Amino acid sequence: DPAGLMNCFMGFSTFAAKPLINIHDCAVLPAFRRRGVCTAMMARLEAHARERGCCKITLEVLQGNAPAKAAYEKAGFEGYELDPNMGAAVFWQKKLK
Repeated sequence: DPAGLMNCFMGFSTFAAKPLINIHDCAVLPAFRRRGVCTAMMARLEAHARERGCCKITLEVLQGNAPAKAAYEKAGFEGYELDPNMGAAVFWQKKLK
């Protein structure tokens, strides 16, 4: 039976002129949490990204989701700023009806 899911898509960094992978969803079933499932999925995705010549892996995480943030930090992720004078990047959306 599956223990987790990582839904990703390829993108392209215009700044680096190289492909990237974005993690759209990452979830581990409650019965499998704290057993290294997320770490294993992240490691496999990173290997896949390197094989494809990607410059980075991106994701978004809710500010209050401490367990997810800890897992992502453990995997080497961090917040980013394109320009420190302009501040951190912010995710926006426009819902289509």
